[in-house]
Amino acid sequence: MSGRFAVILAAGQGTRMKSKLYKVLHQVCGKPMVQHVVDQVQNVGFDETTVVVGHGAEQVKDTLRGEVTFSVQDEQLGTGHAVRCAEDALTGKKGVTVVLCGDTPLLTAKSIEKLIKTHEAAGAKASVLTAVAPDPTGYGRVMRNEAGHVQKIVEHKDASEEERLVSEINTGTYCFDNEQLFAALAEVTNDNVQGEYYLPDVIEILQQQGQTIAAYQTESFDETLGINDRVALSSAEAVMQARINEYWMREGVTLIDRKTTYISAEARIGRDVVVHPNVTIKGPSLIGEDCEIGAGSEIVNSTLGSLVHVRQSLVVDSEVGSGVAIGPFAHLRPNTKLEDDVRVGNFVELKKSTIGKASKVSHLSYIGDADIGSDVNVGCGVVTVNYDGRNKFKTTVEKEAFIGSGSNLIAPVQIGERAFVAAGSTITDDVPGEALSIARARQVNKENYVKKED
Repeated sequence: MSGRFAVILAAGQGTRMKSKLYKVLHQVCGKPMVQHVVDQVQNVGFDETTVVVGHGAEQVKDTLRGEVTFSVQDEQLGTGHAVRCAEDALTGKKGVTVVLCGDTPLLTAKSIEKLIKTHEAAGAKASVLTAVAPDPTGYGRVMRNEAGHVQKIVEHKDASEEERLVSEINTGTYCFDNEQLFAALAEVTNDNVQGEYYLPDVIEILQQQGQTIAAYQTESFDETLGINDRVALSSAEAVMQARINEYWMREGVTLIDRKTTYISAEARIGRDVVVHPNVTIKGPSLIGEDCEIGAGSEIVNSTLGSLVHVRQSLVVDSEVGSGVAIGPFAHLRPNTKLEDDVRVGNFVELKKSTIGKASKVSHLSYIGDADIGSDVNVGCGVVTVNYDGRNKFKTTVEKEAFIGSGSNLIAPVQIGERAFVAAGSTITDDVPGEALSIARARQVNKENYVKKED
């Protein structure tokens, strides 16, 4: 029975990135570039996917663990040698093997699938993914015969003037008969200037054996972009972001200015959401329907229900219910949960706290390590004093309580149901339900004080 196998080459060091981070782990729209490749391969559906790792192997394994198997290329001796490092995983298996590069994050499942179908329809032993390059300088040219099959691949430096006029280029992605691939790799030598074993040499070997070599030309050259430096990384980011933004607009999301809107590849957005300019949505954020994300807001790894309005605010690692209003200029720090119909106003900071249904924290307050019940009103300038210099403590405010402006709640402390805290109080002891607590110095007026000082 024939199978489908994928080999992803991810062993190169990427010195031109000039980075401490291993090349294929550099992110494109919030996701490591090699993860993009793996995701597209999984969308196609393969029986087995092997990632060939070398430099930074453990980091790549940590990123992809559980999704693929790994082969190790201890020495980087060329693409042919890299594929041979996966031989133990695939030897003797019947079917097609697709070889891809881990630094081509823009390649789509659609193109991979069409390459395989072209390969199978032609009865080919090898097939090449090609593209028409606006400027093919430096790329290997794909020369076809009258039947449309690949006659040869000519490297730019070896091409004649006539051959250099050809704009169809080799992208470095291939489809092979698995058994023929490894049989031909055994014949590849490193008799070249670089002293490396080149995968394209397999094409020449199979041609000399009279085997059919097919090709599928991608619809977009951008898909084939390989990332070797920061300039290419930026180009890939722009292409991917345009692709993501167009997808969400076609799914019913309004982007007021798509050129200044950043949406990660992992985010999910409901219909009739309006996103204003200069908004950033990072990580696996989930935004429900009918939300409005105001200009300059940033949503990071957070879940928003429906009918949420965020104005010029930062929401990080938080959970927001439906009908919630946030901002302007609010900061939701990690582990914050807002239940439905909560109001969080301007210059409010929340951290590791739950705000109950229909409660309000309207202005200039800090709520940290707190559990606020439903229908609570937190006045202007309220602070939960949760840290004594060594440990954090919890503040609990039960439902329908009222916390007056300028109050300090010294944790650990509990404010009972329907209790009242008078404005300007510093609360150090629990307040019973329905009680009024006043904790401030009695006002004393010194008459004619200024005149005496004069």
